[in-house]
Amino acid sequence: MKTLKLQLVVVAAFFQFLPSMHAEASKGPAPAPTPAQIAAAQKVFVSNAGGSSVEDVTEETLFDGGPDRSYNEFYADMKTWGHYQLTDSPNDADLVLEIGWTPSGTDLRLPVLGQLRLVVVDPKTHVSLWSLNEYVRGAMLLGNRDKNFDQAMNTIVTRLKLLANPIPVAANAGK
Repeated sequence: MKTLKLQLVVVAAFFQFLPSMHAEASKGPAPAPTPAQIAAAQKVFVSNAGGSSVEDVTEETLFDGGPDRSYNEFYADMKTWGHYQLTDSPNDADLVLEIGWTPSGTDLRLPVLGQLRLVVVDPKTHVSLWSLNEYVRGAMLLGNRDKNFDQAMNTIVTRLKLLANPIPVAANAGK
């Protein structure tokens, strides 16, 4: 009986310290800073990095909107958001937001049809400050592929919003 009680005490103590042991083991390096230009920018130029179309290879429409869908949808999202003033020239912009679409292949049933890629570029230095990639899942029906595309685009836009409005490091210090 004493052995059982001792075992229970040891197990209870182990589980009591397990969360702190896990927290210590799972701590990675502190988050690196986001380039200041992203949060400070007021004017952006949206650039079309292009989109490939597989309709030339297959007889089925991959998405509604054609190869420029990523550009058109992203531009509309930036305009609706209203955080940045959209410019007609990269020379007038604080940032260039380069959006593009690349398909994975021609099989519409693949788990991943392709990826959206947003590259944030400093127009003065032409340095890529940040990039965001989001995969678009495949689906049999065109309507579902369109929904998957929209979902991936929403994720890209949400991630950009988080970059543009970073949480101060001091606010995270005690967590």
